[in-house]
Amino acid sequence: MAGAAHCSLQVKRLLLDPKFEGYKLSLEPLACYQLGLDAAVAEVKLRDDQYTLDHMRAFGMYNYLHLDSWYQDNVYYVDQFGRVMNLSVTLDTALQKPREVFRLPTDLTACDNRLCASIHFSSSTWVTLSDGTGRLFLIKSGKRGNSASEKWEIVFNEELGSPFIIAHSVSFVKSDMHSVAVLLLRVEKDELDTKGSGFHITLEWVTIAEISKEGDHRYEIFKRRVLQGKSVPHYAAIEPSGDGLMIVSYKPFKFIQDEDNNLEEENDDAKATNEKKDPLYYWQQTEDDVTVTVHIPQDITKDDIKVCFSPDNIRVTLKDQPPLMEGKLYSSVDHESCTWIIRENKSLEISLIKKNEGPRWPELIIGDTRGEFIMDSSQCSEIAESLMHLTSEVMNPNPEKENPPCNAQELEECDAFLEDSASLCRFDGDTLKVTHVINLGSNQYLFSVVVDPKEMPCFCLRHDVDALLWQPHSDQPENMWEHIATFNALGYVQASKQDKKFMACAPDYSYAALCECLRRVFIYRQPTPLSTVLYNRKEGRQVGQVAKQLVTTLEASDPILGFQATSERLFVLTTKTLFLIKVNSGN
Repeated sequence: MAGAAHCSLQVKRLLLDPKFEGYKLSLEPLACYQLGLDAAVAEVKLRDDQYTLDHMRAFGMYNYLHLDSWYQDNVYYVDQFGRVMNLSVTLDTALQKPREVFRLPTDLTACDNRLCASIHFSSSTWVTLSDGTGRLFLIKSGKRGNSASEKWEIVFNEELGSPFIIAHSVSFVKSDMHSVAVLLLRVEKDELDTKGSGFHITLEWVTIAEISKEGDHRYEIFKRRVLQGKSVPHYAAIEPSGDGLMIVSYKPFKFIQDEDNNLEEENDDAKATNEKKDPLYYWQQTEDDVTVTVHIPQDITKDDIKVCFSPDNIRVTLKDQPPLMEGKLYSSVDHESCTWIIRENKSLEISLIKKNEGPRWPELIIGDTRGEFIMDSSQCSEIAESLMHLTSEVMNPNPEKENPPCNAQELEECDAFLEDSASLCRFDGDTLKVTHVINLGSNQYLFSVVVDPKEMPCFCLRHDVDALLWQPHSDQPENMWEHIATFNALGYVQASKQDKKFMACAPDYSYAALCECLRRVFIYRQPTPLSTVLYNRKEGRQVGQVAKQLVTTLEASDPILGFQATSERLFVLTTKTLFLIKVNSGN
């Protein structure tokens, strides 16, 4: 990340409400409709060897319900017979049974180490589909959500190694060539990781392009690239142009080069390590002078050595070789008083007399890292004594001190979360390097949502008590991450929900919602104007708008497997039932 631009997220103050008074619990009943499924959802439970937190995040908390953002109120799921089932809603009171739009050609139960089947809608007419066994399908679907125009046709079907789930995909045209880029997520065994979890995460970026050969149009793999990291990414998405990739993760990802490059890098690392282990010279200092010791070859005599002193520079050469040491000294010396001798152990000892007595030199030659500074015991004691006032052997020695640096009492248990140092990185598809990086610090990742299917998915972060929604703009370097909406106090509210499983929000930002593992769904409507007059008795003023919290309890004993939000309704999927909760009335 050496060449990456370190950026920050710019909050729009106009989208914040410092006077937000909280959510009022509303007893308003919400219309809830339910559809019994012909066959159970194809849930894949974690195996005994999938025991890490990363396995739970990637597969155990997988959202089995897929929202087609290109068509309003259109959801899909895969059932235990390998059928891709669709429900398209136009009228809640006239719901049709979910209909089959595609059937996976492979027997899902035949693969022992399979993962859940996954779907991503690359465009209004293209779909990427994985059966969970390691096979990827690229499908031309036609206009979806309408049985007359929707026909799923396989145009690419290939085994791509170990099982994966699809994290994201995009469809784009470049140089008159149609391509679909797909991001595949795997959690793989890492034999070299003996101290950690024993697994690593890979994101494979596969580009499938339309190739024309002698009038025959077919789709083939055009490019495959692999990133590796040590934690499942919270967010991973390909830019609409296919030129880059954005990842939000707790631990960093990097591209894995081919083996030859890896060997070269390892050799370079080994050389660098050796250089560090064997310094070119050692140096010591007092308030008055600096002593430098350089090891020289056995065959070098006094006549072969040339040491040139000047007030600010030094140069040491052996025979006719390039200078062994050369450069500007950290501070001036009395060059006429500087000397050098050869010791019995074949080492060259140089004595430099400081022009200004007292100040310590942090380095000998400016910018030269080939030397090693050796500090004697008296200097160590002196430095330790000067730093004593910064340390204490007693925990919190002065708790009554005025203006303490941190008041732990202001933090609550629900404010603590495991990963307090996630980062957002943007990778370039050509150089495979990080171009932009943002340290998210305490801005906890909450969820992602597609607001505009032609843009990248938005991600929602906690900022203090609020939840802020950010829209990436890969084509706008000056405004790459735009703050587009705020869900008041949602950051604080969601932290207190210990059993939450999924979070979502409406694409029009009218509400946010979260569900627990079983039954309960919480809806947080954003402030809306009141039709009646309401007074705040404490402050004696009129309240113009109010934000509501609504709670729905589903009539189901099965765990919630899928959760999606549209501007009008919430879709909740359990093993055998699909629930529709009407949140907003249509225009």
